[in-house]
Amino acid sequence: MNSFFLGWSRKVLVSLCLLCWAISVPGLGKEFDVATNHWLVELTHDGGEDVARRVARETGFTYIGPVLGSKSEFHFTHAGVPHARSKRSIPHTRQLRVHPQVRTAYQQSGYMRVKRGYKDAAKLLTVNKQHIGLKAKPKLPNDPDFDKQWYLRNTGQSGGVKGLDLNVMAAWEMGYSGAGVTTAIMDDGIDYLHEDLKNNYHADASYDFSSNDPYPYPRYTDTWFNSHGTRCAGEVSAAKDNGVCGVGVAYGSKVAGLRMLDQPFMTDLIEANAMGHMPNVIDIYSASWGPTDDGKTVDGPRNLTMRAIVNGVNNGRNGLGNVYVWASGDGGPNDDCNCDGYAASMWTISINSATNDGQTAGYDESCSSTLASTFSNGKSNSRDAGVATTDLYNNCTASHSGTSAAAPEAAGVFALALEANRNLTWRDMQHLTVLTSKRNSLYDSNGIHHWKLNGAHLLFNHLFGYGVLDAASMVDLASQWRGLPERFHCKAGTVSAEKEFTFGKPLRMSIESDGCFGTENEVNYLEHVQAFITLRSTYRGCVTMYMTSPMGTTSMILSQRPNDDDDKNGFTRWPFMTTHTWAELSRGTWTLDIVMEPIMGVKTNIETGLFKEWTLVLHGTKTAPYANQPADKERHEKLYLVRRAHESGVVQE
Repeated sequence: MNSFFLGWSRKVLVSLCLLCWAISVPGLGKEFDVATNHWLVELTHDGGEDVARRVARETGFTYIGPVLGSKSEFHFTHAGVPHARSKRSIPHTRQLRVHPQVRTAYQQSGYMRVKRGYKDAAKLLTVNKQHIGLKAKPKLPNDPDFDKQWYLRNTGQSGGVKGLDLNVMAAWEMGYSGAGVTTAIMDDGIDYLHEDLKNNYHADASYDFSSNDPYPYPRYTDTWFNSHGTRCAGEVSAAKDNGVCGVGVAYGSKVAGLRMLDQPFMTDLIEANAMGHMPNVIDIYSASWGPTDDGKTVDGPRNLTMRAIVNGVNNGRNGLGNVYVWASGDGGPNDDCNCDGYAASMWTISINSATNDGQTAGYDESCSSTLASTFSNGKSNSRDAGVATTDLYNNCTASHSGTSAAAPEAAGVFALALEANRNLTWRDMQHLTVLTSKRNSLYDSNGIHHWKLNGAHLLFNHLFGYGVLDAASMVDLASQWRGLPERFHCKAGTVSAEKEFTFGKPLRMSIESDGCFGTENEVNYLEHVQAFITLRSTYRGCVTMYMTSPMGTTSMILSQRPNDDDDKNGFTRWPFMTTHTWAELSRGTWTLDIVMEPIMGVKTNIETGLFKEWTLVLHGTKTAPYANQPADKERHEKLYLVRRAHESGVVQE
């Protein structure tokens, strides 16, 4: 396979690597798939929109627009086909394919994507909370709900731990507000007429992919179900000192609305067009949704969506790369976010949540791909223990919650960092997240997942990643950041053999890696590590997997999922990912342990499994990534310690 890589540009190569799993995993979410009235149509040549419109008209379809700016791929719909049906419409597809200017056409599958908001949040609406003219405290925002925003300034209110917050006050005092940065909220729309949002709303960067118009206003429902995007937008860009609601983390930044979530079924076309919308105007894409958090779904982005994300990180922001922020999931301890191909992607920054007293929330999922955490609702029963933000129809709420609330907070912090340094790449943002996040008072109240040091002296936790984001520390380091060495990836090896495992009979396999030493893809210092695994089992939820690095760091890349009773699909080249070995040295023995154990409280038989393949792919740099970075021990202790570890390492360059 290494010979296959030779001759390809590294950007295209990475695209192919990531596309391969999206294309080849059979049965991704098929239990939810339906046939929609959307078609992907590819012309025989780059005829552009005029030809596409003519083809649509001649075949009885409705032209929607190009796919990811392509001159040959277009989005069509047909009014005579239901929005969702159990069988594909072969006559309509044939009608397109026989047209002389159509190379091929594919009817789009529809599948479930769910908002990641705490289910009780809808009961706690607080209406008409503007209180204009409230007297402000010295140096604090005068917004009436600011005192409820404990995630911005935790004084111990609502039963929280004093000082456990995003440390944004210090970043604001340094002069940063997110000015010049645009964050897109990919959700159910934004109330852009809201007094706290209208002046920061970026209309030109917004679009409604559900209605195909430039006005992503939420659709009305009696339950205010479509308040999700408006609440997320307020966390990022709600105005400061205007006497309305609270204040956004990056109150000087712009927010765009990409309405794409408000429909019965999602399609690959809609997701791709949203994630690839105006990538040179939008800096950050924030997503608080994903596959169903039911503890048994294994699903991720489809082909077009993966193309959009890969194009975003390769070419967005004029080559610096878009920043994709993802909520890690609300499936709780019975789910694992490594089974969510969005949150577990290398191209996204997966954010978990913590409560106002430092615990993990009951709905939080854990996985080895989570990079860091922010905050959701508090542990107390107070109405003010949730996340205070904007709500529909010029209202405010103090009850936004779930990892839905966590992702936009992170997007706001990243907006502050981008203002501090407009030259940051998408990779820079991930490194800054690792190096500046703090353990603070975060802990697992169940006593299962403890804080550990990896081989590069970085502290991590299976629940919280590298800790809670620290806005002041991030903007300080961002302002001094000097860039990174080029990123490579290395196929470290493959174990391909059928091996059985069952209760009391685990599997252990190993791969010896030299980090592709001496090749153009040499990786000595790690960033992301992927384990592409194929296996089947009679009860998939009983399977747990651990991967251990040459420096002794063990990542649980799959935890037990009691609700996952799959006995047919298993995993097919699924890319389990870990960030826990960040900055470690790559060379040596990697081990994979596959364990099958009974699930407490779940009646199963003597379950068995069949392992088929493990391919290890390392991503990182050939040279030490932080050699040219500032090394002030007092201001950035983590960076200082990692640099020292690298300087005393065994890798010969």
